[in-house]
Amino acid sequence: MTWRPEPYRDRIALVTGGASGIGAALGRALAERGAEVVLADRQLELAERVARSIGPRASAVELDVRDAAAFERVASQLLARRRRIDLLLNNAGIGVGGEMDTYCVADWDDVIDVNLRGVAYGIQAVYPSMIRRGSGHIVNTASMAGLCTAAGHGSYVATKHAVVGLSKALRVEARRHGVRVSVLCPGVIRTPILRGGTYGRLNLDGLSEARLAQVWERFRPMDADAFARGALDAVARDEAIIVLPRWWKALWYLERLSPRLGMALWGSALDRVRAELEASGAKPRTAASAPSTVGSTS
Repeated sequence: MTWRPEPYRDRIALVTGGASGIGAALGRALAERGAEVVLADRQLELAERVARSIGPRASAVELDVRDAAAFERVASQLLARRRRIDLLLNNAGIGVGGEMDTYCVADWDDVIDVNLRGVAYGIQAVYPSMIRRGSGHIVNTASMAGLCTAAGHGSYVATKHAVVGLSKALRVEARRHGVRVSVLCPGVIRTPILRGGTYGRLNLDGLSEARLAQVWERFRPMDADAFARGALDAVARDEAIIVLPRWWKALWYLERLSPRLGMALWGSALDRVRAELEASGAKPRTAASAPSTVGSTS
């Protein structure tokens, strides 16, 4: 059985991290194209508001992607109700901003549990049903941080590199089952994660949201809805690694051509950011004082 990813009309899509940011934008774009969308998120009330704003093609369900059993329940309930899941968009993610000398163990655990285990648990919960049907598309959200050095948020970089590798391996394995796999590698997208998100954090004290926004603006953040539309176009073409905005591909190509030069450029960028943060009065938070919170914000 061959599944055609375009148009999306009448396809059943499960989107994790669907209450805000890229997840909510993917939900809107999918519904606009005729899909039935289930927005899964720990922030159930917010996810329900987003679903109502989308209209009758969207619904919301509470899901903590760190909980494998909960993911299994959500998938089983959706399969029992609709008999299939055509699209799984493993999008939930958090970030801990700051250099690794500011980290505590919780910084590693929180990001790995959401960004990597959450993707793995989604695959475990949904992939077998796609194999049985011989169709489906798994779309994992990684980041340009999964393709480049991107120093300054090591736990995020580590997990996003892992998601890229996992997605490439699964794409090769899944082909014989008729299941497709793509990985999204956004550049800077205008979402709550740029401010830390509801559950992420920045290991710096004394940095205002306005100053943080100024730092990100130099990277020309892309509108989340524009990103979602472009991403779904690429998913429909069955692209393996989807980089948007497209100008970020230049950095990816550079990293592949000369890893040493890529690291040098990212090192220079990090030096500039350090200098700007110091000038603004921001100070690295000590590892012992870093709070522990978790969730999904991408």
